[in-house]
Amino acid sequence: MTKDLKTDFWSQLKDVRAGLLAADGERPVPMAPYADKEDATIWFIASKGTAADRAAKSGGEASFHIADSKAHLYANVFGKLTEERDSEKLDELWSAVPAAWFKDGREDDAVQLVKFTPHEAEVWKGDGGISFLREIAKANMTGDMPNLGDHGRVVF
Repeated sequence: MTKDLKTDFWSQLKDVRAGLLAADGERPVPMAPYADKEDATIWFIASKGTAADRAAKSGGEASFHIADSKAHLYANVFGKLTEERDSEKLDELWSAVPAAWFKDGREDDAVQLVKFTPHEAEVWKGDGGISFLREIAKANMTGDMPNLGDHGRVVF
């Protein structure tokens, strides 16, 4: 395992386009994460009335699941959702991606900023690309298990 899997997690999370957010035990739904390494939080722009919004209003538990081969990151992240009314933060995060989901764009009444504060995660991180192929080939030739990267539990 690398010396700091937590640092690697935050570094690679910035490249993740989407994962599955399961709020208060409801079915997981695709959501785009906005990583904030310095505050150790993950932001989501949700729609009012959704499971993420309801869980955030009650301070509910949630899990965020990542399987992103381009970011070379796989993780099950567990934490708490809270509702935020930080207009500046919403402006900072706003882009064409959330705009596509809201009829009136940034000014849509349904827009809700949600903060996910992780408690812990199980993380798998690899280099991907040619090193993945080399490890698979080596494992097939030697019978040894491939070393595809780092894996461990991270506490935030």
